[in-house]
Amino acid sequence: MEYNTTRNFLIMREYGRHIQKMVEYLLTIEDKEERQRNAYAVIELMGFLNPHLKNVEDFRHKLWDHLFLISDFTLDVESPYPIPTRETLKAKPERLRYPKRYPKFNHLGKNIEVVIDKALKEENPEKKQGFANAIAYYMKLTYSNWHKELVHDDNIQTELSSMTQGELEFNNRPFVKHRVDTRDDRDDYGKRAAGGYRKNFGGGRDNRSAGGSRDNRSSGGSRDNRGGNRDNRGGSSDNRNTNRNFKKRY
Repeated sequence: MEYNTTRNFLIMREYGRHIQKMVEYLLTIEDKEERQRNAYAVIELMGFLNPHLKNVEDFRHKLWDHLFLISDFTLDVESPYPIPTRETLKAKPERLRYPKRYPKFNHLGKNIEVVIDKALKEENPEKKQGFANAIAYYMKLTYSNWHKELVHDDNIQTELSSMTQGELEFNNRPFVKHRVDTRDDRDDYGKRAAGGYRKNFGGGRDNRSAGGSRDNRSSGGSRDNRGGNRDNRGGSSDNRNTNRNFKKRY
């Protein structure tokens, strides 16, 4: 009986013990051509056992790297990709520098400054005017997103002139669909006035006024048509007297 405690360490568990035994067998093959041929067969089997890796970029490259990793970088075969080493595996990537950008106009962001600089360097007057119109539209859009009221075009032009020293002027009226927040504060829910919400007392759902009611209880007409004798009590259409006599006799 063979127990796991007596076996060697499993390097990559996602491939299982059988793949590791195959790689160990590759290390014992002395013929280079046969070893290369068996290495391709192991690569195909590794890809078959892990089909989710096919959606990963450089799928075959990753399989070859795993093959060398399982063999502890001692397998002598030719690879269509650069052969990894133990040093490259343990090497740490360079630390990414945090971007430190200090925009002049915090409420508009840093990207608007890049667009303004590109617009000021543009020599074609039509493209320059298009830049100005796009910048004005973006400024109005950002203002509308962060404020409840809609900004006037003159204020946008004044701020644009101050940012560009009067070199850019937009010639269109940037249309921005403004969404007004009509909700009150949560603390004011219990303090709303009579006109703060819709009551419809004049012509309510049940319309109990004299003009017309849901159940028509006014004199104009009733729901059960009591004014018109729905059951025709006056004309005895339901023959209630006859029914009573019938019940008495039988």
